[in-house]
Amino acid sequence: MTIARMLAASTAREPGALAIVDGDRRLTYGEWFEDIRKLAGGLSSLGLSEGDHLVAFLSNRLEMASLYWACQTIGAIFTPFNWRASGSEMAYVINDAEAKLVVYEERSASSAMAAVLEAGFPEDRVIHLDGGAGVDFGAVADGKPYDGRKPSAENGICLMLYTSGTTGRPKGVPRSHAAERVAALNCISQLHYRHGEIALGVMPLFHTMGIRSLLMSAFLNGCFVCMPAYNAEAALGLVERERISSLFLVPTMFHDIVHHEGLSKFDLSSVSNIAYAGMSMTTALVESCAALFPDAEFSNFYGSSEIYTFAVRNNLAENPGSAGRAGIGQILRVVRADADERVGSDEQVPVGETGEIIASMMALDAFTGYWKRPDADEKSIREGWYFTGDLGRFDENGEVYVLGRVDDMIISGGENIYAEEVEDVLSKSPDVLGVAVIGMEDERWGERVTAFVEPAGNDASPARLDAFCLDSGLARFKRPRAYAFVRAIPRSASGKLLRRHLRTGDYELLSDYDNTI
Repeated sequence: MTIARMLAASTAREPGALAIVDGDRRLTYGEWFEDIRKLAGGLSSLGLSEGDHLVAFLSNRLEMASLYWACQTIGAIFTPFNWRASGSEMAYVINDAEAKLVVYEERSASSAMAAVLEAGFPEDRVIHLDGGAGVDFGAVADGKPYDGRKPSAENGICLMLYTSGTTGRPKGVPRSHAAERVAALNCISQLHYRHGEIALGVMPLFHTMGIRSLLMSAFLNGCFVCMPAYNAEAALGLVERERISSLFLVPTMFHDIVHHEGLSKFDLSSVSNIAYAGMSMTTALVESCAALFPDAEFSNFYGSSEIYTFAVRNNLAENPGSAGRAGIGQILRVVRADADERVGSDEQVPVGETGEIIASMMALDAFTGYWKRPDADEKSIREGWYFTGDLGRFDENGEVYVLGRVDDMIISGGENIYAEEVEDVLSKSPDVLGVAVIGMEDERWGERVTAFVEPAGNDASPARLDAFCLDSGLARFKRPRAYAFVRAIPRSASGKLLRRHLRTGDYELLSDYDNTI
């Protein structure tokens, strides 16, 4: 069964149920389904057909979600990309994906049009939403309802997501109808979502978490509440106004919610399910979230765009540091970690020891390889296993713990130090609002453990934080040897920590604090 058939089934089941909200725009399944068919017809008239890529540089809005479903209706490949990206990055994606159509909005117009020019892409295949060069979206959306041949190949590609490109060129991750359907159903099953779930649609739809929220709500006759850009105040307002039941976010967003100064004025009683993915959550933040939503199902969902589910941990407050056990249909191993050497899938380390986490490519939600990147396939796929690049370990109960990235391991004075372990300790200090730890080059130590801190008050200092580390039981050799107090820790659009920016000096020091970097 293709993804499009899943939406058709939900529409037939409950055509009058509310399907999507975007500001004042509210559509039922029946209304939205007809709009999607018209949009699919309009896109088809512009030449979009089965197997073609539609590249979208859009924020989370009704039109973005409609384009996703219209592509599924036609059998085209929905290919979203970060609307905040540079023109050159967008041009790369246009050419790499061999785009048939490109769609942009006002907030992405400058970069998108620069990309179109750089890529030599024809303007008559460019669609604008808010005015600008190219074809008007409104005219496309008012097309004759699509009645073409329904795609039936569930192994055909329906979605292509691009990795963030933290190192080198972004990599296209093609996802089949079958893999996407299984990924969505596994998400529903393992996170214990229920019929009629109302999801806060704030995770970008160019990110796998955003797509999963969209599919989950559609499969369950729930509602997807669009939020174009994250803001804690606005998010809390939407939770109260739309009676949001599901929050599937990155830890950064939860952090902003639990620390929001006006938190107490919002009614959050509708929230029955919270989950995070995309990065690790500190123990302190887990405890804060559990206290704020005491009656909600609370889960850690560990996965990637390539293989959506690695592991899941429900009832997270019982074991805050755990990523849980392998997901449905998945097998995990921890093998010897070496960023400079090809390690075999059989080089497993004993329980309790740290190594690189690898996942079976036999999982039904796995991709089959990167788009036109045999070099990336060779690096990450070996002997039927996907090498995640994540450091982790198993405990005696079979639960996996993620300790950071293989490339982020700090070797100081010959000792292996895991950045996230140090971050977890420092995050519990009342002087710390946010923290990131990296290894800085050091003549004596090889690498110097360095903490970048967003201070929570005026009293933060290296001496106070060093004492806090000691009192917390952190081994002396793991303590930061330098501190930098910064205005903001650099993060990606999806909330991921960008350690490379710290290494290159892309941050603003707070001069009123004792910086020892």
